[in-house]
Amino acid sequence: MQTEENIVEIQSIPLSSTRFRRQVENFLAANGLRLEVVDNYFCVLDEDGSIVAGAGLKGDVIKCVAVDASVRSRGLVAPLVSHIIAHASADGITNLKVFTKPENEAIFTSLGFHTIASAPLSILMENGHGLEDYLAGVTCHSERSEESSGVVIMNANPFTLGHRYLVEKASEQVEKLFVIPVREDVSLFPYEERLEMIRSGCGDLATVLEGSDYQISATTFPTYFLKDLTEASETQMRLDLDLFARHIAPALGVTVRFVGTEPSDPLTARYNVIMKEVLPPQGISVIEIPRLGNVRASDVRKSLEQGSFQNAAAMAPQTTWPYLVAELMARALRMELDAPLKPGLVDQETSGAHSDMDYALMKGSIDVIRRSFIRHLPSLFCLTDKDSIVKFGKAIEADMLEYTGGVNTYRGAIFALGLAAIVTLKIACDSRFTVTELSERVAELSGLIAAVDDSHGAKAVKEHGVKGALQLAQEGYKPLFADWLPYYQGIATAGSLRTPYALRPIRVNVRPETSRPPQTESWHLQKTLLGILSTLDDTCVIHRVGYQRAQEVKEEAKALLDDFSEEGLRKMKMRYDAEGISPGGAADMLALTIFIDSLTQ
Repeated sequence: MQTEENIVEIQSIPLSSTRFRRQVENFLAANGLRLEVVDNYFCVLDEDGSIVAGAGLKGDVIKCVAVDASVRSRGLVAPLVSHIIAHASADGITNLKVFTKPENEAIFTSLGFHTIASAPLSILMENGHGLEDYLAGVTCHSERSEESSGVVIMNANPFTLGHRYLVEKASEQVEKLFVIPVREDVSLFPYEERLEMIRSGCGDLATVLEGSDYQISATTFPTYFLKDLTEASETQMRLDLDLFARHIAPALGVTVRFVGTEPSDPLTARYNVIMKEVLPPQGISVIEIPRLGNVRASDVRKSLEQGSFQNAAAMAPQTTWPYLVAELMARALRMELDAPLKPGLVDQETSGAHSDMDYALMKGSIDVIRRSFIRHLPSLFCLTDKDSIVKFGKAIEADMLEYTGGVNTYRGAIFALGLAAIVTLKIACDSRFTVTELSERVAELSGLIAAVDDSHGAKAVKEHGVKGALQLAQEGYKPLFADWLPYYQGIATAGSLRTPYALRPIRVNVRPETSRPPQTESWHLQKTLLGILSTLDDTCVIHRVGYQRAQEVKEEAKALLDDFSEEGLRKMKMRYDAEGISPGGAADMLALTIFIDSLTQ
């Protein structure tokens, strides 16, 4: 380290290095702190290379600030924090916050920070007008009158019947109720979607405000998102609640905070306990409303992960259903994409027969399609004519093409899964959800858009008399419901369902000396893909290598399915990748099969 008379040299420590990370952890532990998640950690080093002062930066929050006791008289915090402020400013961040110990308050005040929340072991400060600007935005919703006002703060990941029940019961006890969503974007459903779910789900009962960094966020309560109940999390709870009581509640004129009972999450349960301790002395009562049965957002997410729309939908209001369907669409596409050893197709290891696509592009496209489906879906009931359906599909397609730079990653999937999604939402709302109804309504809906098919499949249909994507849809995807779906479900559940008549039974024949054991957790995906490919006139294959070669591909898929082995699948993939054979139609039908399974099981 340079002498006190010289400028202090500050270094950014690479936490990706195990050695340097351990050095930072040991330094913080010696000063009563632990390393939290940070983007950068800045240090002042002594002559022997040991850390004597350090501070981290995560987004717009300075944290993990510590100075070794031996050098605390040297005034190292000021140049260290000034360096971080300059670093953040270069990245366009002008409003910084800092977690620090109460004894450091004077130092940070001298650097332009002011305290916005306090707890016995920590304070939260900022050097800009972020909180002031947020409060100015919410104050306009408060009414300076004798009305009683309350607030509910919720994550709603996603919005459930339990959330609706909580808001209903809270609204009965105050004249004006505010609902504030958690803004932090670390949930399955992003903030903008959760905000819209809350607005559509309970906007008739309460005023739904924008979320912010100033309640249950990575700024005020980072361990909430880690579900980490420690001494640090208790300090953060108190900071979060002090900020609410000191600033947000007065701005809204709120005197009651409503929470739901929490029987299963220890961290949230502890937060509720501390809330009852902290808020009443500051004039804010806490009312705990019993949970609605066993409805939990975590159970909805679990149902989606397991691929069950009907289980998830039973715990959510109809206004949430489009978001559930969109997530299951994305799930189906991700499962197809992540399945390894798909002949000619993109996976995590290869780009298959494609030179313009790779795994990252495909995965990003799925995220775009999922968000686009929600953004462009006007309502559950207005997609009833050709123009509205085509406009909806084209909007999603345009978003995909904008993201990919014009590469068609999922046009066929948008058509197939989009039709099934629209029909599902209509049938589910009508309480007539059967597989037969789903097939018939897909056929009916696709019949409206026959005149707009300009795909490669349309050309193959005209030249070779095969059934393309539109014709399959107009028939209600009969092969899918009769063959592919039962086959997929049967091998996924160890043969508990019938083997479809058009596909031959599978005889697994893996030779240990030449092949690794099958990846049983995903093997049913590859087998279903082969089954689809063996019975489908894949217009993508016809377009690429001609009708005659496409018929040979069908026969090769049947032969491999009849005597299945990983070695055979790997060889087929190598041949098709090299030959340029990409069964994109079969891949779309595999994704649709997975999607339909999640809608109907």
